[in-house]
Amino acid sequence: MADDAEGRDRSQPADSAASHSTQMPPGAPAGAAAGAAAGAASAAPAKSVPGAAVVRDLPRLRALACKLHQDGRLAEAVPAYHAYLAERPQDAGIWSNLGVALRSQQRLQAAALCYRRALEIHPGDPAVLGNLGNVLKDLDLFDEAISVLSAAVAAKPDDQRQLFNLGLVYRDAARFEEALAAIDRALALQPGDPAMRWDRALVLLHLGRYAEGWQDYATRWEIGEISRPPHRQPLWQGERLAGKTILLYPEQGFGDTILASRFIPRVKELGGRVILECKPPLRRLSTGLAGVERLVSLGALRDGFDCHCSLMDLPGLLGLEAERIPAPARLGVPPEAQARAKRLLASAQGRFKVGVVWSGSVTYKGNRKRSAALQRFLDLAAVPGLQLYSLYKGPLERELRESGAGPLLSDLGSHDADLADTAAVIEQLDLVVMTDSAVAHLAGSLGRPIWNLLGFSPYWVYGAAGETTPWYPSMRLFRQPAGGDWDAVFERVKDELAAAVAAKQAGAWPPAPA
Repeated sequence: MADDAEGRDRSQPADSAASHSTQMPPGAPAGAAAGAAAGAASAAPAKSVPGAAVVRDLPRLRALACKLHQDGRLAEAVPAYHAYLAERPQDAGIWSNLGVALRSQQRLQAAALCYRRALEIHPGDPAVLGNLGNVLKDLDLFDEAISVLSAAVAAKPDDQRQLFNLGLVYRDAARFEEALAAIDRALALQPGDPAMRWDRALVLLHLGRYAEGWQDYATRWEIGEISRPPHRQPLWQGERLAGKTILLYPEQGFGDTILASRFIPRVKELGGRVILECKPPLRRLSTGLAGVERLVSLGALRDGFDCHCSLMDLPGLLGLEAERIPAPARLGVPPEAQARAKRLLASAQGRFKVGVVWSGSVTYKGNRKRSAALQRFLDLAAVPGLQLYSLYKGPLERELRESGAGPLLSDLGSHDADLADTAAVIEQLDLVVMTDSAVAHLAGSLGRPIWNLLGFSPYWVYGAAGETTPWYPSMRLFRQPAGGDWDAVFERVKDELAAAVAAKQAGAWPPAPA
């Protein structure tokens, strides 16, 4: 699980009640379909889509396409679906399956068109309506997605999958009260479902209803994306420690680790000795962290402690309330990293120095909606008096190299050894402007000015509205006015940057934290 796990909507086939994303022909046993697919594949040329180019028996070709899809061989399944539909364009089920496959490949517009074709053939099919609603959500077409999924729910009001999907669309549309109502209706039909309770937790946290949210937040351990370390010692349940040693460990991304480190002193106050497991990129920053008596590498200990707990379980166990959020943890930036950062930025004296990050972790499934194109940040270089620096570190560094804009957006992030180097650079900057990722938590914990550019329905820490968050007083939030609308965000950022440059020249920068 990454920082804020995206809701898992439930796509389904048109002519099957199962909650899988592909299906066999109606009424055909799975074994028979697989056998037909195997027979078709055996006749295929070695370099072709298996079977699609040579099979003239359309039921066998249909079965082959579905089997390839079931096996996750999308690059072969999609052409097989194409070949079948060229001969049988009235098969609504296969149009829907093709839509599911294309959505899995992030070919969202094409997927939507396939679902629409299926609905031409079979109007009102609730399963296809549900699939269309899901892809419309992906495309940020929230009003239509809500309309389509509401129609699916009306057609099949006892289908908890459709209610759950409707709840996820409401959540992505930042309509959190309606999201909660839909998810609660789904849970009434399938009580205790951990995936639905997890998404319910995120909605409750968005609404600031922390006491209820933390209860459901614990269900993340039950949905198969993360697992607890196999310690024989008991889990800590929030009781006084009375001299016991507790092992705390991260479970999610670097941002969540930084976020939750503020709670460690509260654990220490309960009479315990705290050992903290730490990932290498955070090791130097975590040295001297308040409340921590010993730092160890991730997974290094099996003995020497009495109980254990994940960092992200601490808010719930400590009874955190929205009105009483502790200040961010004070991170230790090593002197050698600070000296390096001063050297790197020395040539920009007199200019307004801005660090940027345009993407978070590319492995996080919600990254597409929270990230913006690099070119949008490059365009900020047109503001007079700026010098831009990239703080990004990861596989998208090539985008900056290929842009040819190195002198305008100087690459520092790719040369950082760890997040302590990044922190030292942030200390030397006038401002960080970025889409949400771990660096936002880092800058916020350092108390440095940061403008966090948010997708329409962002991480729950940033709430449902407003320009500030109590979690990071030095952070200013720039929200999309509509789903996917980065244009408006960056137009505003350009104007605000010009004002910030003028404020520095007038001796009025940095601004006081909120």
